[in-house]
Amino acid sequence: MVADIESLYKKVDGKVLIEIKLSSIIQLYNSFDPAPFHEKELDTDADKYIIDTIKDLPAKTEVKLVIYLPPEVSGSEGAKTLGLAIHNHFRYRTMVAERNFRRHFRHGRISLVIGLSFLGVALIARQMVSHISDQFFAQFFADAFLIFGWVAMWEPITVLLYQLWPIIQTKKVYEKASTMEIEVLPSGN
Repeated sequence: MVADIESLYKKVDGKVLIEIKLSSIIQLYNSFDPAPFHEKELDTDADKYIIDTIKDLPAKTEVKLVIYLPPEVSGSEGAKTLGLAIHNHFRYRTMVAERNFRRHFRHGRISLVIGLSFLGVALIARQMVSHISDQFFAQFFADAFLIFGWVAMWEPITVLLYQLWPIIQTKKVYEKASTMEIEVLPSGN
């Protein structure tokens, strides 16, 4: 029997702990990012670990990020700005997801207008060819116009019904990560 996913993580005060043990603060950051520490982009693996853990848990589960650093580093100025840097990183990822949502939504609306226009033209053309005296050709072209019209609706339906929801879910995960409690503690060994 598979255990509940939350039972695989430590819990403190009703919050699931996402724990990361580092040997230095710089491990948490993307080495290609030239920004100061409190504005830096997180390392790809650290970002993925945090986000994947949040995604694994039920949406209403509260999380807390605990970062373990060597005792001599855990009280440093860099350690004190880790929470701000992590929150800034995920706020930025939230803004990117929001921008991605708006771009997809705009594309979906434009595709819908184009698709509906083409469908309307196809239906009108279908009506016009249905009056052809040769019944076979009339039926053939009428059906072809109907199919073309509905195929034109494929893109807006795909975008508006299926592609927007994953973006919304990802944005919610980033929002959760951008507000989660963060604690820096000295590592035990």
